[in-house]
Amino acid sequence: MTQDHNHDHGSGHGPAHQQGSSPDHGHHHGPARNQGHDHTHMDFAQMLPLLVAEAELFTPAYTEAAEWLRERRPDPGLIVDAGSGPGVISCLLAEKFPGARVVAVDGVEPLLAAARARAERLGVADRFSTVEAELSDGVGDLEFPADLLWASRSLHHVGDQRAALAGFVRSLAPGGTLALLEGGLPTRFLPRDTGIGRPGLESRIDAVHDEWFTRMRAELPGAVTETEDWPALLTAVGLRHTATRTFLLDLPAPLSDEARAFVVTVLTRRRDGLAEGLDPQDLATLDRLLDPDDKASVHHRPDAFVLTAMTVYVGVKPE
Repeated sequence: MTQDHNHDHGSGHGPAHQQGSSPDHGHHHGPARNQGHDHTHMDFAQMLPLLVAEAELFTPAYTEAAEWLRERRPDPGLIVDAGSGPGVISCLLAEKFPGARVVAVDGVEPLLAAARARAERLGVADRFSTVEAELSDGVGDLEFPADLLWASRSLHHVGDQRAALAGFVRSLAPGGTLALLEGGLPTRFLPRDTGIGRPGLESRIDAVHDEWFTRMRAELPGAVTETEDWPALLTAVGLRHTATRTFLLDLPAPLSDEARAFVVTVLTRRRDGLAEGLDPQDLATLDRLLDPDDKASVHHRPDAFVLTAMTVYVGVKPE
């Protein structure tokens, strides 16, 4: 439960979204999501391969988070993955909580279809189901209240995050647990000085991405500005904030082929989606970093890595 400052999919969805912008919002969005997308022009169905690749790559951190949640909530009867994307984390939760039913909730049916196919493939389909719902409206109709509700970088795609959280709380059983993955740190792929262009490229990309993310949030339907104090928001909707923990994903150089392909994909999306905000020299550096014929590119460099940190906030509904 690692990928959205990681605003993203996902495996949710951590991984970006709009118009070719970075899949992880530039940070790792993580797996990413779905709700309310016309506004941002994010085509999450088109992002399916990236969302799956990111969530699978980030599985070590998601696994650590799931095991931590299992210590806190060992035997939930119903788990809901709110903003599930293609179901990579949903299926991981089904594996880590073998006594639980798992419901994947998302607003994009092609992603839910992928989640159902994954559950079938992994042998958990008998206790796995999906609900198509926009998170701005809650998590749809459940057979019974959730004992554990997991929301990974999906909340920031909803205009009114407080109202969405209140909807999550309504779906929780008394004593139920909400685990919210938001924030963390930007994902890093490269040394500060790569030997080409000005040092500090990724920090400058982050700054442009943060501006984009602010605009994306402002354009969401019903957008409400909130201070991103997640424990305070959990408390505001009636939960008792009981824990916060950050999980590290550290894939050092040299990278596997899968991890290297992910780095190429993310940097390509950032280059395309954030081009207007980047200066010409940084764009030229990115073009070299993405040129498969250039030995200094991320296709070939031995020093590329994946390093990020994802923060989970836990709130419990009063009995």
